[in-house]
Amino acid sequence: MAKRIMAFVNWVGGLYMVLIISSRTSLCATPNSGRIEPGFRGSQMNWIDNQGSFLFSKGQSFVCGFRNIGDVTLFTLSVWHVRSLRVVWTANRDSPVRNSDDFVFSEDGNTYLESNGSPIWSTNTSEKGGSSLELQDSGNLVLLTNDSRILWQSFANPTDTLLSGQNFTQGMELVSNSSSSNISSGNYHLRIDSGDMMLLIDFNPPQLYWSMQKDTRQTIAQLSGDIYSATLTSNSWMTYNKRGTLLGQVIFSGASDPNATWAAVLGPDGSISFYNLQSGGSMAESTTIPASVCQKPEICGPYYVCQEDSSCRCPPILSSATSCASSVVSSPCRSNGSVRLAEIGDGLSYFANDFISPLEKQSLSSCQGACQNNCSCIALFYDNSSRRCLLYSQLGSLQQVSGPSNGYAAYIKVSNIGDNGSSNPEDGGQKHLPIIAIIIIAVMTIVVIMGLIFLVYRYHRKRRSTESLRESSEDDTFLEGLSGMPVRYSYRELQLATNNFTNKLGQGGFGSVYQGVLPDGTRIAVKQLEGIGQGKKEFRAEVSIIGGIHHVHLVRLRGFCAEGTHRLLAYEYMAKGSLDKWIFRKDEGCFLLDWDTRYNIALATAKGLAYLHEDCNVKIVHCDIKPENVLLDDNFVAKVSDFGLAKLMTREQSHVFTTLRGTRGYLAPEWITNYAISEKSDVYSFGMVLLEIIGGRKNFDPVESSEKAHFPSYAFKKMEEGKLKDIIDENLHCDEKDERVEIAIRIALWCIQEDMSLRPPMTKVAQMLEGIMEVPQPPTSSQFGFRVYSNFLKPISEGGTSSDPSDCNSDAFLSAVRLSGPR
Repeated sequence: MAKRIMAFVNWVGGLYMVLIISSRTSLCATPNSGRIEPGFRGSQMNWIDNQGSFLFSKGQSFVCGFRNIGDVTLFTLSVWHVRSLRVVWTANRDSPVRNSDDFVFSEDGNTYLESNGSPIWSTNTSEKGGSSLELQDSGNLVLLTNDSRILWQSFANPTDTLLSGQNFTQGMELVSNSSSSNISSGNYHLRIDSGDMMLLIDFNPPQLYWSMQKDTRQTIAQLSGDIYSATLTSNSWMTYNKRGTLLGQVIFSGASDPNATWAAVLGPDGSISFYNLQSGGSMAESTTIPASVCQKPEICGPYYVCQEDSSCRCPPILSSATSCASSVVSSPCRSNGSVRLAEIGDGLSYFANDFISPLEKQSLSSCQGACQNNCSCIALFYDNSSRRCLLYSQLGSLQQVSGPSNGYAAYIKVSNIGDNGSSNPEDGGQKHLPIIAIIIIAVMTIVVIMGLIFLVYRYHRKRRSTESLRESSEDDTFLEGLSGMPVRYSYRELQLATNNFTNKLGQGGFGSVYQGVLPDGTRIAVKQLEGIGQGKKEFRAEVSIIGGIHHVHLVRLRGFCAEGTHRLLAYEYMAKGSLDKWIFRKDEGCFLLDWDTRYNIALATAKGLAYLHEDCNVKIVHCDIKPENVLLDDNFVAKVSDFGLAKLMTREQSHVFTTLRGTRGYLAPEWITNYAISEKSDVYSFGMVLLEIIGGRKNFDPVESSEKAHFPSYAFKKMEEGKLKDIIDENLHCDEKDERVEIAIRIALWCIQEDMSLRPPMTKVAQMLEGIMEVPQPPTSSQFGFRVYSNFLKPISEGGTSSDPSDCNSDAFLSAVRLSGPR
């Protein structure tokens, strides 16, 4: 009796904790459609199952949310196009936030991003009547008042992209990304100024390299005048004056579709490209701005010459140096007269020559004198025919002009020290002899000191290596002598096999996976583990257990590396990737797995798990069964992966307490309520995966109706009603007489029973899938239990929102990209 009372108290305590957590998880999941209201708050962790998305446009064309920027811990508040995945606007490109930092729509009508309690970006609309934040189907994020007046809009604050219908006016600016992998603000700008739309590079001072008025591709309207605004309309970029009268247009695509959504993007190389978002983000190849590749300011790097075939060369006067710019005077204002003007070529041009104001007409010698007497001048261009003299304090790439009489004569300031152009080389040599002697003595002293340091370092390293070898020799001999032990690779061998870890297949919570090829041509997948908290000895001991496991439905561990701080696992390569890519279809035209293939994948996964649970020397509980960890070979044969760093249990253990691990949406209830876990926890996760295989959808999908959003609850209901067709993927063509459909659904519902004692072991699951055992009608799972558990997956919409920090930020809610690992 006392035991029953204590069990009841523990159950009530666990349930209380679940309710407390779920009451604070007010924003965990469903993205809003169209608009949100004041009082809205949440971080990336609140919408982690939706890739950070929290606000869709009504037509589902665009989405606003937290976007990862490459570093898995950093995010930006962005708007992106759903079909093409192209980011069209970013709020905090120069100040990314962590996954726990909040986006807030406060009661006073202000919206802002908050990091460590301080705002890092804001619309600055406090007390101005902001009543709703709306994402329109045009891609414009707007803050509206009660009478639909716009207080703030993303279209008026662009980053590097303009969209169809977006009005780009005087005072706005596009700024490029720093590089293709870095979204922070770069050096290139597009703006409308002085009656023209122009591109410029952020030199000192800024230099222009393109303008709309000088682009020969522009079709000029009858009325000329100053440009005040520009808009993408259909397949053209239109310019208008202040009264809204059309001035001209540049046609960038031959396909004219008034309903197409185009994006003009200022790229990190300084060029503007046009992309058709509705066709998946394809680029209009026919038109880029500027038209010539060599017109880009830094296409070849400073002082290099861009030639007509787009190749780059260094001028002969500079090519003898270690780099093309190494002999150029970097600070001519502090040169103390030790510089000279060297001719770097004839028939050259420069991207800014058509936009800079020349000096008054003068001779070449007077132009050279003007540069010599101007300490900030680093280069000059001179045209003999027009007597134009152009001075520059900073240079990018030069251009080769075809024809012997075209182009400019170009001169650049170079160092005069040690140069044949010195007026008295003998005096110069004598003058600098003491300096040379001092330099030689200093270099010799440094060499001697470095030699001594190297000898001391080598001695200590050899001593440590000897001690380390003595300590680990017995352990290494034991491991390498084990029968069936996987190959032990050196770090260098795996580095070469993966081409220095360049071909990345994916990334998880404990490291990244790279494709590699062994010297014998065998393809492998190398997981580079990070932060797993194991010593070399423990890691090798665990690998020795896993390495001895061979099963047709388990991904084979071919080898490992435990060298210094490096921990790597080399698995067999699975050509078709993970199961999630094949059952969660993103586009209508995607390849559809047929029912036979799906059923065989489910059976193979069950057999692999049954082997881990029953047939190994130690019981292995996977702890993270999900579609991402079921891999497929060339023939769609399924194999379970990532079992190598799961929880090992002795045969005497039936349950074990361990810290929380796994992936939200596949966790058994005992994980949430802090009960001991067992292999039955894997059974629950398998049941969830089996439901997803049957339904071709995720178990929680906010896009579905409220009845179908939580798929397990919906499946139980349809099973009771006898409407099995409603559970199956609507795109599948199943034979109505195929009894395997009902068998698979029944097995899945048995596996996800809340009471772990009701879940069948994986051996019986495999036998039922094979048809060896009969599958009885599953009991109805507690709807109350599903309602409590599903609170971790969807928001509490009726009860208002909590201002408390969400428990979705805890380790209980790991991202789908997190991998299981050692604890």
